[in-house]
Amino acid sequence: MSRRETLSILGGAFTAAALACVPFLFGDYGLSLAINIVSYAVLATAWSLFSGPTRYVSLATVAFFGIGAYTTAVFAETLPWPAVLAIAAGVGVVVATVVGLSTLRLSGVYFVIFSFGLAELVRQLVTWWEVNKTRTLGRYVFTDITAAQIYWQLLALAVLVFVAGFLIGRSRLGLALRAIGDDETVARHTGIDTTRAKVALFVLSTVFMTLTGAIMAPRWTYIDPAIAFNPVVSFTVLIMALLGGVHRLYGPVLGVVPLALLFEFLLARFPNHFSIMVGLVFILIVYAIPRGIAGLVEQAVRRPA
Repeated sequence: MSRRETLSILGGAFTAAALACVPFLFGDYGLSLAINIVSYAVLATAWSLFSGPTRYVSLATVAFFGIGAYTTAVFAETLPWPAVLAIAAGVGVVVATVVGLSTLRLSGVYFVIFSFGLAELVRQLVTWWEVNKTRTLGRYVFTDITAAQIYWQLLALAVLVFVAGFLIGRSRLGLALRAIGDDETVARHTGIDTTRAKVALFVLSTVFMTLTGAIMAPRWTYIDPAIAFNPVVSFTVLIMALLGGVHRLYGPVLGVVPLALLFEFLLARFPNHFSIMVGLVFILIVYAIPRGIAGLVEQAVRRPA
């Protein structure tokens, strides 16, 4: 391990320890904002784990996020919290494996369209089940978990997703995925099992998304398909990851913090036009900062004095 990597790990550990003190330093609004930022940091980094190296643009984030939220709604009252999280992760793995094996042979715009359709399909299936089987639409989430505990669990999940990204980047799987992103046909001809590599990382990234939804569910108290499977979540995660930069593990976080604060402001001031504002921000980022903030930072560092 190089000196730079050692310093990065120590810096990350210090940052995580400092962030763990947030519930003791801020009031309810500050803690709520911190929960929002950390949850999006997990989602955007998990999205980047798969889409960054492979260049597969996924809009299915909210499908797995919603699965996690509904798993909590179904089991939170009857099972211990660790068991609820384990079930959520297991459901996420099963769904992601089935979806990955059947669709990751697609690429380009076809995969984008399918991933968006998957989120809508899952939402409609949950809606059908609720209306026709449980005879209700929406569930109350009753748990003893406090906002501070939600924050700490999300922070632990953020640490895990960064550790996973760091280890993958140094592994043969990471090398295979970068080769797939450069040219999948060439990667296949060099002996890389591209399907297995893509499915493995797709499943891993979606587990973090599913667990984020499961942990966030108690924050709402009441959820329904429109809340749990809101497509704005997928687009917001995509925008945040692109703004920060998907070619570096830390990149998505650089996009999460400013956009989370901006979206908080826009949602409070322009609630009826929020989706329009998100679209404008997305267009601006794609055209003005194609390599994200991380790319701008690296370009500035390399620029001679």
